Amino acid sequence: MNMYVLQVPGGRERAACELLQRLMGDMVGECFVPLYESMRREQGTWCREVRRLFPGYVFVSTPNIEGIAQRLGELPFFVRVVGGHDEQYVPLTREEVAWLLALTNAETHTVEFSEGVIEGDEVKVTKGPLKGQEAKIVKVDRHKRLAWLEMHMFGRTKVVKVGLEIVSKS
Repeated sequence: MNMYVLQVPGGRERAACELLQRLMGDMVGECFVPLYESMRREQGTWCREVRRLFPGYVFVSTPNIEGIAQRLGELPFFVRVVGGHDEQYVPLTREEVAWLLALTNAETHTVEFSEGVIEGDEVKVTKGPLKGQEAKIVKVDRHKRLAWLEMHMFGRTKVVKVGLEIVSKS
């Protein structure tokens, strides 16, 4: 089964997954919205929150993307297959799927919070899914506890935010 990306209106990702699974049944293998954990300051305390890694996108694995694409008009909002041109739909590459599966928790599809240190000019991740992915980090905001990763997804280079706490700097 190949994995494809569907573009949906922002905020409707979960509803789109539920409708796809209910309406399309056996044509949909797995449908999910990748998430990431971050920290947010609320009334003076830091709280963990979960946000969408790719707002406006839903990931679906299916052997029959043509059948799904034909039935997308049945949904009550706009949905389209990303990467489709000349009536051919392009699945995510093996590298894109491997990157996504390596970073996210297999059950929740969430990039969990990571911890690291800054030594000189380099970020070293000591705990979490970003360990070993330091080369992809393009920016770190220590105050908001976020890191920006540069990655290749949907056929182009994207920059995504994930949670990273820097516990020390030397």
